[in-house]
Amino acid sequence: MKVQNSLSFSLFLLFSLIVLSCKTAQTPTHEASSTPVLESAFMKFKEPAITHRRFKHADLLPLIEQHSKAFRINQLGESVEARSIYSMDWGDGKTKVMLWSQMHGNESTATMSLFDLFNFLEGSGDEFDGLRSLLRSNLDLKFIPMLNPDGAEAFKRRNALDIDLNRDAISQISPEAVILKKARDEFEPEFGFNLHDQQTYYNASGTPKQATISVLAPAYNYATEVNTVRTKAMQTIVGMNRILQEVVPGHVGKYDDAFEPRAFGDNITKWGTSTILIESGGYPDDPEKQYIRQLNFMIILNALEQIATRSYEQYTVTEYFSIPDNDLQLVDLLINEVQVPVNGRYYPLALGIRRREVTSGSSYYHSASVDDLGDLQVYFGLEKLDATSLQYSEGKVYEQVFDSLEAIDEAKAMEMLKEGYLAIKVKEGSKGDLHGLPILVLASTETYPSGWKTGESTNFFLEQEGVRKFAVVNGYLIDLENPKNQVFKQRVY
Repeated sequence: MKVQNSLSFSLFLLFSLIVLSCKTAQTPTHEASSTPVLESAFMKFKEPAITHRRFKHADLLPLIEQHSKAFRINQLGESVEARSIYSMDWGDGKTKVMLWSQMHGNESTATMSLFDLFNFLEGSGDEFDGLRSLLRSNLDLKFIPMLNPDGAEAFKRRNALDIDLNRDAISQISPEAVILKKARDEFEPEFGFNLHDQQTYYNASGTPKQATISVLAPAYNYATEVNTVRTKAMQTIVGMNRILQEVVPGHVGKYDDAFEPRAFGDNITKWGTSTILIESGGYPDDPEKQYIRQLNFMIILNALEQIATRSYEQYTVTEYFSIPDNDLQLVDLLINEVQVPVNGRYYPLALGIRRREVTSGSSYYHSASVDDLGDLQVYFGLEKLDATSLQYSEGKVYEQVFDSLEAIDEAKAMEMLKEGYLAIKVKEGSKGDLHGLPILVLASTETYPSGWKTGESTNFFLEQEGVRKFAVVNGYLIDLENPKNQVFKQRVY
């Protein structure tokens, strides 16, 4: 009996090995594109017509049209203000993937990268032909590059009804929400990419590094359970994160997966599509998010390659959950231990200053204020100053009135700062005009806002024994002895 059992086991083992070898032979391995390859692809196919993030619907129409031969282009409908919303389809494969961008009108980073990707997919006759062939034969891609064109027109989050489209997945009040839901239901994608931007103040938890890219496999219920649909999204994200850790190590965060019953990402997961949220945050010296645009291109192309080859299956849910969480502990300027005056006495405290971006026509300016103060040891500053021996001091308005902004340059403005002036006045100028000087400009008022308390505008000097060492102008820190080159985005008061 023992001999017979041993023989049976040996035959079973041999049969298992044969089956396994056959399965392996039927599923050839694919070596994923390396980071240098992805970088090279971006450099070659970056769309030159898009140079900043505040483009409008009309700017994209000719770019969509130029891809009409390579892509199947369909108008899905219109926005509240009758702007057209298009889908662009490519590929002949069985695995369906849908990608939608700019659900929020002022979140345009991924939209830029999609047009770079369109150029890549349409290319031919180069070293990327093998990858294109792989994607074309395995994937059926549907892109919706600008879901909220009305919001993009004003560069604001919400649509023309002032509705947040990402809270309209169920009620379907907005025509744009109806369009997205219908596209998903008719296409029935296996994978979905929900492309957004987030605040630049998010950091990877426990570190001072900005969460340049944040990711999420959205939950489909309040218990945030993990099923097969969600698992595939998590696995793909792990592969994307490996690329990111090579180029921006530590700059990746994982978004909060608390279930939001009105959101598209959560519901599209619930409806059976493995959904991947990509949130573009901030990166040093990248105000127009052109480098973050490149990162989006690289990880989206990487993800599509993973899906085409099913190589995401090599990764685990455990690896996904090891990605650091997002946190919101960053400020633009952290001034530690500055002495502030109250009733004739000075008190040492830390100031956390944020420069909020305010849209002005087709451009923007910064409006800075104290976000928090006191003990700020849990905060990280994109810029930091140890002000232990420095005292808060008010500035003056320059007596002479200049004819216009053109009558003063940066060098003259720096001279006046050193003399204790924080503001100048101009004759020819209107409140709200934009300028790039390192000093405040007044046209409609004789005074300017200043203070160190929460919510107050940050325009002041930092002195040491009566000598001005630093100026803080609209939240920008200026070293009066060794000024650095920096870009000022201000408005006339």
